[in-house]
Amino acid sequence: MVTTRIRSVAKALTILDLLAAHQGDMSLGEIARALDLPKSTLHGLLATLRDFGYLEQSPFDGRYRLGVRLFEIGNIVANNWDVRKVAAPHIQKLVDELEETVHLVVLDKGEVLYIDKRESRQSLRIVSQVGMRLPAHCTGVGKVLLAYLHPSEVKRIIATKGLARYTRHTITDPRQLEAELAKIREMGYAVDNEEIMDSLRCVAAPIRDHNGKVCAAVSVSGPVARLEGEKFRLAVEQVVRTAAEISAGLGYRPAVGSDISGT
Repeated sequence: MVTTRIRSVAKALTILDLLAAHQGDMSLGEIARALDLPKSTLHGLLATLRDFGYLEQSPFDGRYRLGVRLFEIGNIVANNWDVRKVAAPHIQKLVDELEETVHLVVLDKGEVLYIDKRESRQSLRIVSQVGMRLPAHCTGVGKVLLAYLHPSEVKRIIATKGLARYTRHTITDPRQLEAELAKIREMGYAVDNEEIMDSLRCVAAPIRDHNGKVCAAVSVSGPVARLEGEKFRLAVEQVVRTAAEISAGLGYRPAVGSDISGT
């Protein structure tokens, strides 16, 4: 299909993407240099985005930042995201049962995108936030989501994103990752053993939509010292159960004789 782009709209969206990635305010000159656009062109785009509430401009130094309208729209999107709504009571129950941090994640552009988080009341907590992105190959949720993709798509993601090393436990060999994903499909869950961060362990399981497609993942994360032995076995059991309950809420019905981990 041929897509006809409206250049001014594309440029405006690129400005929003730039400010989101920058995570701070920027001047007209900084934006112009980053996007290689003339200030005259950019000024009109920025003014329009500001007038509609998508950007805010400081009255003191004229710098731009993302506006409150994006927050409002984001909340509307989040409230209508079925998996997030269906999962909410289940992941809260999981937090209450295990007293560890729970995440709800989807795969987006080859990365894991955190769409919900429920914090534990433990004194030592996981530093994460909704909207955060992390690599897929070294996170429990990421590996679960990769495990149920077509092999060609996994290879494309590896070629695009690479297999960067974060700790001495990170999988950086494509063949080793392939074997790990096969193991995940067999078990029905994934474990991140200090692969993205030292002393952090994560257990994740796949969530399926009404068509049986893996559309998200749920995980429990905590320090290795707390997620071991009987607590670890309990975490595996309850994360897999929670994923099955959320999948059922999305309309997934496993075939007779199969379970949530089946393909």
